[in-house]
Amino acid sequence: MDDYRKIGIGLTCAGVLFLTLGLLLFFDKGLLAMGNILFLAGVMLIIGTRKTFRFFFQRRKMKGTTCFLGGIALVLLGWPVIGMGIEGFGFLNLFGDFFPIAVGFLRNMPIIGNILSLPVVRSLTDRFVQKARLPV
Repeated sequence: MDDYRKIGIGLTCAGVLFLTLGLLLFFDKGLLAMGNILFLAGVMLIIGTRKTFRFFFQRRKMKGTTCFLGGIALVLLGWPVIGMGIEGFGFLNLFGDFFPIAVGFLRNMPIIGNILSLPVVRSLTDRFVQKARLPV
């Protein structure tokens, strides 16, 4: 792993931390803005600028990209509640394909896997995992 990816992971984690703190402190626009900027900068350093551009501007993901970036713009302009709502919708549209893969990975972990194997939880998570398709 090169230094850019290490820095990218740190920036992404810091972005998620700032976003979480911004939400916990009743949509503090300064923290949310910093979290958004750090998150995007971290993603760009992890996967590279060209792959980031290709990921965000695919035809099938344009609605998610528009909502995600529009929500960030609204947060930066001082409308944090509306911006985070729109940004959340865009985030689900952009990164929703990764959730089934993450659930499948979490099922193989020691403690979390036992919780996800409970009948009630398993029936809920099976709905997501059925849609999972690996890009192989």
